Amino acid sequence: MFILSIICSWFIDRNKEYTEDSPFYRFLLYTCTKIVVLAARIRIHVRGLENVPEKGRYLLVGNHKSNFDPILAWEVLGKEADLCFLSKPENFKKPAFGKIAHRCCFLAIDRDNPRKALKTIDKAATFMKEDKFSIGVYPEGTRNRSDDLLLPFHTGLFKIAKKAEAPILVCITKNNEKIVKHFPFKGTDVYYDFCGVIPAEEVVKTSNIDLGEKVREMMTDALLDKSEEGYEKLKDIKKRRASGQ
Repeated sequence: MFILSIICSWFIDRNKEYTEDSPFYRFLLYTCTKIVVLAARIRIHVRGLENVPEKGRYLLVGNHKSNFDPILAWEVLGKEADLCFLSKPENFKKPAFGKIAHRCCFLAIDRDNPRKALKTIDKAATFMKEDKFSIGVYPEGTRNRSDDLLLPFHTGLFKIAKKAEAPILVCITKNNEKIVKHFPFKGTDVYYDFCGVIPAEEVVKTSNIDLGEKVREMMTDALLDKSEEGYEKLKDIKKRRASGQ
């Protein structure tokens, strides 16, 4: 599958702007993800899945500890979420994965160039308004390698939800930074918590700074919750959802 992905990535034009999703490249992306999760023996436990909006697009906002963060997000939420992430331009230069992400309409955001960054924010908001994708962002801007719970936020990213008049789904992950350390000798239990939702009506009337403070508070409370009560394995949750329970 990985060889197929490398071969198929040759047919993607890095310089072309894609505005429509590709079911084929999404299939490659999600299939390779499942293989990685299985190979690395990542055991995902989820809490708060009931907070995920069942209809409409949303801005997914999370903490950033590992390169596995977006991979875990679309593994947990599934193909129904149609997630597109904003990421630094360097990630799109990575062989195969960078080109496939580009073809799946992931967006590069240049935080050193405010004008270009605003164009990316506008495009992401348009994707949401046109009901094409939900958008994933990490307001810390880079992986948090410090002992601090969270790095300072780039609150301008909340403009995406405001412009799209969409809710913000807040999540945190725990233990994901240990995946690389444990591989290949040990599996990793990762905890994924959907902390809550800020409704679209509140998003529109709240400033970016105040949204950042509210999101930070929600994340901090979830990160400081040391108990594992309420977490369940992902497959059990998906099974109950599929059965309508």
